[in-house]
Amino acid sequence: MQALKNRQDTLQADPDAVDATLAASGDVHAFERLYHGHVARIHSLARRMMGPEDADEATQDAFVRAWEKLSTFRGESAFGTWLHRLAINVMLAERTRRGRRWHRELAVEIEGEATTSSPELRMDFERAMSHLPAGAREVFVLHDIEGFKHHEIGEMLGIAAGTSKAQLHRARMALRQHLDR
Repeated sequence: MQALKNRQDTLQADPDAVDATLAASGDVHAFERLYHGHVARIHSLARRMMGPEDADEATQDAFVRAWEKLSTFRGESAFGTWLHRLAINVMLAERTRRGRRWHRELAVEIEGEATTSSPELRMDFERAMSHLPAGAREVFVLHDIEGFKHHEIGEMLGIAAGTSKAQLHRARMALRQHLDR
């Protein structure tokens, strides 16, 4: 009975939870609503983590996986949070599967920066990001842009929280050095 009450509370607190429940039972239109409500955020994440040339495919892969895994959404967190975490896992798995280093230019969009900084500064920042080692870049994106904590990043990347902190420090120092030129 308590589980039912918790589920009802979640449905009231998260409007996406209703569509997630409907989509899990096969309602394609409910899934389309979820897709349209979250595609911009997932695509932005994909551009940061995978690079602009792989962002469309990574976004599609994330939503395909979400469709497959909708039955595992229990409503313990907001649907957007669940989807974001699932998308990160899909992208990390793809990176691992490919087994390659990411040495390409990333299109980094930090909220607010697009309107408050000059195009030259954004280009310099993007160029500086492209020179970061893969591990440092991933930790920087997950921590400073996406807002994850070091222990969460450690779990996602399979590293210690201390390694995450060291990689973040390394990334910040490299970015500072590049931008101070």
